[in-house]
Amino acid sequence: MNRRNHSTFARRAQSPLEYERVATVISQHLLSRYPGDFHRTVAVREFVERVCLRHIELGLADPNFESNLCSGDDARYWQRLSEALLVHELLDADLNLRPSRNGPDFLIQHEGRNIWIEVICPEPTGVPSDWLQCNPGAVTTFPHEAILLRWTAAIKEKAEKLLGNPDKGNVGYVGKGVVAADDPYVIAINGRRLRGKYFSSITGISQFPFAVEAVFAVGAFAIQIDRCTLKAIGSEHQHRPVIQKPNGSEVPAHTFLDPAFRPISAIWAADVDEMWAIGNGKSMAVVHNPNAANPIAPGLLPAYWDYVAMENGDDGYVLERRPGRLKAGV
Repeated sequence: MNRRNHSTFARRAQSPLEYERVATVISQHLLSRYPGDFHRTVAVREFVERVCLRHIELGLADPNFESNLCSGDDARYWQRLSEALLVHELLDADLNLRPSRNGPDFLIQHEGRNIWIEVICPEPTGVPSDWLQCNPGAVTTFPHEAILLRWTAAIKEKAEKLLGNPDKGNVGYVGKGVVAADDPYVIAINGRRLRGKYFSSITGISQFPFAVEAVFAVGAFAIQIDRCTLKAIGSEHQHRPVIQKPNGSEVPAHTFLDPAFRPISAIWAADVDEMWAIGNGKSMAVVHNPNAANPIAPGLLPAYWDYVAMENGDDGYVLERRPGRLKAGV
């Protein structure tokens, strides 16, 4: 990145020298995180630096962005990098981003509305290490329930950021007046840290995104077998409204079917990291809440697919997968 192009940040920080300091700290940290002169390593390092510095220059980063990114703590690094990468996608989509200092991570102004986006990159708590570190040729079990629990926990945490939690004394963005009652609110989840080395973290056991499983009570695809003839007589996805935790407690997996969560407009599901720079794929899908108080239009956010639930006239929904804003298959 051309470091002379720092006028926006300099005005905010009141010092071009401060920009140079931040840029140097980030550059040095990335050199230690991605060491070496191999051309792919250099490309990754330069890409991350460019994305992060643009995030700062535009005034979209939190004041502690640099310190978190360069702290050496993986959870903080991936949270901040996830924010910068998703901002990169939103800017590439020509969406009108505005700084958000006291509210959710991003603010999009679109057609006269404020659309808020709150980002989380879940830690792989409870996800087996043999899945996270699996090597080619090794046999491992797909820990889909452990991963799904991380998605449901992420949705719960960010829903509480909006709605509050009286038991914890948390008022929430709505209670504070930061997010208006008629503002759309999207939870963006980067599942990058939940994936095995060679598998996407987006798709669950149902072959739908984990985000679909977490909000629509969708379970594995099951085939019904006749006991006498041993022939298949039907097939459908299982109804799974709850997931059992290892301690035996149950976690709801039907967020978008619960009226309490009408203020959640959609889940923006992603599996994104620094490997874009060397041509690796990225996965993104938007799962829309059919009961949202303030819905967003399919195709607004960058994604390859939009999942839209349509009423089927029989007190149920039919889930449609529609091509998203990005070109599917890339």
